[in-house]
Amino acid sequence: MNKHKNQAASAAKEKIRLDKWLWAARFYKTRALATEAIRGGKVHLNGQRFKPSHNAEIGHTIRIKKESLEQTVIIRELSGKRGPAPIAQTLYEETEESIALREKRTQERKAMFDGMPHYTVRRPSKKDRRKIIRFKQAHQE
Repeated sequence: MNKHKNQAASAAKEKIRLDKWLWAARFYKTRALATEAIRGGKVHLNGQRFKPSHNAEIGHTIRIKKESLEQTVIIRELSGKRGPAPIAQTLYEETEESIALREKRTQERKAMFDGMPHYTVRRPSKKDRRKIIRFKQAHQE
């Protein structure tokens, strides 16, 4: 029984770099990308920039900007091993404000592209080429 308490205490004292935690939580595909994002100011810890070697602690709030998405998550568990996505999702909890903002931005993007024609990229057929030639000849005059 004492052995289990020691294991739990050592897990609580476990030190994991934040770049490694971001990789294990599947926010970035590689640790190098996580490190680059941290150095580039795309990731903030409790509202401030930090070094990739900073230790992750349970309860820390992390804001992550990737492309047009921004997420705010709270660290719930520490892990330095990358596992399946369902397990990785247990390492953090996204805040309610972050979820609402992300859904709002998704709806805005959908509304922006709604009603626009969807084109398929393909080579013009012989019939299409003839129409293009006729159109060009009609507008050159």
